[in-house]
Amino acid sequence: MIIQLDSTISTPDKEAIISRIRSLEYKTTEVQTQRSAYIVAIGKRDFDIRQLGQLSGIADIHRVSDDYKLVSRKWKIGRTSVNLGDGVYIGDGSLAIMAGPCSIENEEQVQKTIDHLVKNGVRIMRGGVFKPRSSPYAFRGLGIDGLKMWHTLARKAGIKIISEVMQVSQIAEMHDYVDVFQVGARNTQNFNLLDELGKVDKAVMIKRGISGTIEELLYSAEYVFAAGNEKLILCERGIRTYERASRNTLDVNAIPILKEKTHLPVVADPSHGIGIREFVEPVALAAVMAGADGIIYETHQEPEKAASDGQQTLDFEESSRLIRRLQQASILLHEF
Repeated sequence: MIIQLDSTISTPDKEAIISRIRSLEYKTTEVQTQRSAYIVAIGKRDFDIRQLGQLSGIADIHRVSDDYKLVSRKWKIGRTSVNLGDGVYIGDGSLAIMAGPCSIENEEQVQKTIDHLVKNGVRIMRGGVFKPRSSPYAFRGLGIDGLKMWHTLARKAGIKIISEVMQVSQIAEMHDYVDVFQVGARNTQNFNLLDELGKVDKAVMIKRGISGTIEELLYSAEYVFAAGNEKLILCERGIRTYERASRNTLDVNAIPILKEKTHLPVVADPSHGIGIREFVEPVALAAVMAGADGIIYETHQEPEKAASDGQQTLDFEESSRLIRRLQQASILLHEF
């Protein structure tokens, strides 16, 4: 059960609500986010929720059977839209496009990518400065200095930044230089990291784990929401299966299922989802037609020379074509 409290609720009224809930043998957890205050009540006893709804200080009350209550669509009719500022949204009904290199390499690369995005009307740039790599000898990013350089160039062009945070200690130093914290597939169940990201007033995009279920992804989002952050985005990026013909298996099924289960925006990552450059475009288009709120993919001026993931990275010509086709697919979908 989720109880949304009035913004002007008094302390005595809140205490009376909690006391009444506990008298029904329900456990209560208070959640204060950027947008509202909630009480999450867990219990098995059946009762008429009108007994609570009549109490002073309650704005709304809902029964939610899902264990992931706050991110469940069962209590929130309208879908969540994440506002990144300056007219940039994810989940507002338009298709959000996020593109950039796997790794931020140098100032020239960043500027060329920004120029490419601006030319094509894309407002969000992805890129890694802290890179989790399977091999300890692979390029692992430029770190915070690279992020500061990127931020300076991006701000001049009106571009928003999404970048991966790998550990709790990086949150504070990255905070002023990113618009969206990305939680990578390897950290989807790093609950200490999720808890801390729940305490910041920045958007968070959580990628599905390498072998994670849809339910586990929703539980991860619940950690962030319960800790106080409603600015959440979910990302289907492909899962590890027995199939060896592609890097991963992009679960297109997950997109409509997530849209049915949660009010949060859902985006897809076709670059990691299939891992083969020539197939990124059809997979991205399939994700849009499945209902994705956004697409995040990798592009580089010279993929063959990219520091990482060149085999799945589009060059700028391929990227421009993909952007046009994504926009056409989104328009077509809304005409149905």
